[in-house]
Amino acid sequence: MNDLLQAYMADVPESRVKDAMLYSLLAGGKRIRPNLLFAAAEGYGLEKAEAEPFACAIEMIHTYSLIHDDLPAMDNDDLRRGRPTCHKQFDEATAILAGDGLLTQAFAAASKSTNADKGECIAVLAEMAGPAGMVLGQCLDMAEETGTTGWEELKTVHKYKTGCLLSAPLMIAALLAGRKEDVQEWHRIGDDIGLAFQIQDDILDQILTPEEFGKSTSDEDNGKVTSISLLGREKAEELMNRLYAESRERIHSFGNFNSAPLLELIDSIQNRRN
Repeated sequence: MNDLLQAYMADVPESRVKDAMLYSLLAGGKRIRPNLLFAAAEGYGLEKAEAEPFACAIEMIHTYSLIHDDLPAMDNDDLRRGRPTCHKQFDEATAILAGDGLLTQAFAAASKSTNADKGECIAVLAEMAGPAGMVLGQCLDMAEETGTTGWEELKTVHKYKTGCLLSAPLMIAALLAGRKEDVQEWHRIGDDIGLAFQIQDDILDQILTPEEFGKSTSDEDNGKVTSISLLGREKAEELMNRLYAESRERIHSFGNFNSAPLLELIDSIQNRRN
C-alpha cells in the first residue's frame, strides 16, 4: 500500500509539509479502510486497479483526521502508531498544514479514477468525510467530553466520527460496480461496523499498554466517556460481538456478491490487538 500511496503523492512539490504528510501517511497502520474497499470491490468482481484511486483517497483522509485529532487543541496525543505524533515530530503549524494537504490531495487522487460513476463516488467521499460525516463526529466528540454523555449520544458520536469513514469504502465499491441500489445498506453496515470497532478500541485501550496499543493516552484516564464506562466491559463486549455477527449476516445476504474476501477481513478486524 505504501508504494501506491507514494505514487499518488509523487506530484506534490518537495517541502517540509510534504515530509510531514509522508511521515504520517507511510507510518503503517492497519489500512482497514482501503482494504474494506478492495475486499468489497473484489466481491463485486472488480479489478483492484479500479478501486485504487479511492483507496488512496480514503487512507489520506483517515491519516489527515488522525493528525488533527492528535493536536493539542483536540486529544493532545504524543504517540501514534508507535511513533511520535506529527506535531511532535515536526511542529503544530506543520501538522495542521500536513492534514490540510492530505485532505485536498485525497480528492486529487480520487479524481484520477476513470470509472463512469466517479462523480458520485467523490460526492460520497465528501459527505462521509465532511461536516455531515466524520467532521461532525469530531465536533460532537469534543462537545461531549464533559463526562455527562449518555449511551445514545455516544453512539451518535461514533456513527459519524468512526462509522462514516468505514461506510465510505463499502458505498464507493457499490457505486464503482454500478450497484447503486446497494449503497444505503452498505452505509448501515458500515455504521454498525464502526460502532463495533469503537467499542473494541475502548476495550483495547483499557487492557493494553500504550506501547502495545500504539497510542499514548487512555480515554478512561483522561475522564472521557466510553462504552465501557457507560455499559460495563461485559455488556460492551457482548454488543461488539453482536454487531460484528449481524454485519457478517447482512454482508452474506447480498445477491451477486462474493462475500468471502470481505468476511475474512471483518474477522481479522474483530481479532485485532491494536
